[in-house]
This record gives sequence, C-alpha cells and structure tokens, in this order.
Amino acid sequence: MHRTSPLTANRAGRAGVALVAGTLLLTACGSGSSSGSAGGEDLHGRLPEAVKSTGVLKIGSDLNYAPVEFKGQNGEATGLDPDIAEEIGKELGLRVQFVDTAFDKLLPALQAKDIDVAMSALSDDRQRQDGTDDRGKKTGPGVDFVDYFIAGTSILVQKGNPKNIRNLDDLCGHTVALQRGTTQAAIAERQTASCDRLKKPLTVHQLDTDDQAMAELASGKAVADLNDFPVAAYASKTASDKFQLAGPQLQPGPYGIALRKSDTALRDLVAKALDRAIRSGAYDKILAKWNVSAGAAQNSVINGGF
Repeated sequence: MHRTSPLTANRAGRAGVALVAGTLLLTACGSGSSSGSAGGEDLHGRLPEAVKSTGVLKIGSDLNYAPVEFKGQNGEATGLDPDIAEEIGKELGLRVQFVDTAFDKLLPALQAKDIDVAMSALSDDRQRQDGTDDRGKKTGPGVDFVDYFIAGTSILVQKGNPKNIRNLDDLCGHTVALQRGTTQAAIAERQTASCDRLKKPLTVHQLDTDDQAMAELASGKAVADLNDFPVAAYASKTASDKFQLAGPQLQPGPYGIALRKSDTALRDLVAKALDRAIRSGAYDKILAKWNVSAGAAQNSVINGGF
C-alpha cells in the first residue's frame, strides 16, 4: 500500500469511526494480550542482544501510502508510522531505520531477517498471524502483531460519484482498482463471488502500487479504488477535484507492527514502549498532527486482530 507521487504524497484526514475504533480496540484487549508496563522499567537493558548491539531497530515499510508512511521532500520516511516508530525507538533507546520495501515483500523480508519488524499499515488479521490463505492452507510461519491504530476500508470514487457507488454490491458489473497483497484485495476477491451470483461480474485490477490504482480511477479505467480509510480520506481532501469517498467505512480493524513469532521478547518490549508513548501524550500528538485521531488506540494489544 504505498508510493510518493502527487496523488499519494498529499493526502490527510480521518473522520467518523472514533466510537467504532475505540470499541474494537477495547474488545481486542479481551481476546489478545495487553502489554501493561511499569513506568521505571529499563526497556533498553532487556532488549535482545542482536538488536541492542546494533543500537538500531530496522523497520520494513512500503513508503508510498500517505499519510501513514511516505517519503518526504528529503527522501526520508515520514508520516504516521514513522512518527510513532520514532517514539517507540526513544522508549527503547534505539535509533529507528526505515527500509523501503514493496508491500507484498514485507513479511518475506521479516522472515528472512532482513528487517527487525514490519510497520506499514499492516492489518492484523488471523490469516497473517497463522500464516494461512483464505482457504486455511498454510503458506508461511505467521507473525505476531503489536496493534497500534484502527482503520477500515473505504471506497474512493471519482468526484461527483458518476456511477452512484454506495457499497460493495454497487461495484458489480464494473472495474475496481487496488494494490495487490492488501486487505482490500481479499475484500475484492470475496465480492467477486457475490457479483457472480448477481450475474454482474466484477473486474479487479490488482496493481503494484496504490498510486497506480488511483491513476486508473482518475482516468476512468476503474469506477473505484478500495483503500484504507486514512489514505482514501487524505486523497478526497487534498485531491478533492478528482476524488470523493463513497459510503461508510468497511470492516474496521487494527494496524499492527509485525514481528517474527520467535521474537517474543522484542515483541513485548515494543508493546511496552508503545504504551509509554500513549501514556505520555506523545502518541495523541502524532495522531492529531496527521488528522487521524479517530483511530486512536487506548493501549497496545498483542494479536488483537480477528
């Protein structure tokens, strides 16, 4: 999900799901494990030696998904995720280093130990936790998540909504564009079956970047782009002459920082560092900066997705 072009490097905003998001996260605390940290605890001293010895937390991210993460004018990582990561790094006594990685390569890079964690608007869901596909077939070892934000899927359409798209069923008989390897790709795959039953086939263009999906929408090759709410809202605000949101947000769920299942010590310390950033108020300031306060987490949650 990401890329820095005029379409994606200028988008900001989040609205409408504060109550839903808060409820989801608090519910997730009951099913996942909340970190809970002691204020005076030395987090740096408890880091795994492999990380502590380098002094760096290497973070894989697809830097093409404003306002969540993208490249600033100087080429450095900027956005919601990099800012939150900086606060986590401060609490751990580590410098954070972002490694720009294609979205569908993030989890393979994590498993290959090319990065320490992946943080890139990754939806925490059971399939990624278990390493399975839609049919329950094992595809990999799975990952653990430290959840830090709530976001759902939005339907982005052309200004004026010329095809009168209000929900997923309205996409039947049309073409939708999206980035491959995302939660939206899974939603579109399920919707394809629904449209087939209605005898109005849905054509899905799965593209390498979200920029390409938005370009297809802008040109009329697709009637909609399925996207994470913060990004879609950003586009509808900063490119309001081209795009607008259609219908309510779909399937809100948590973003998570992904870690290898073997890295439980680092996972728990990242969760505690996030909790400290939330309690200090730094986290809320970051969300306000990017106009996404409605997705705020109340505390860190481990594997709270479903």
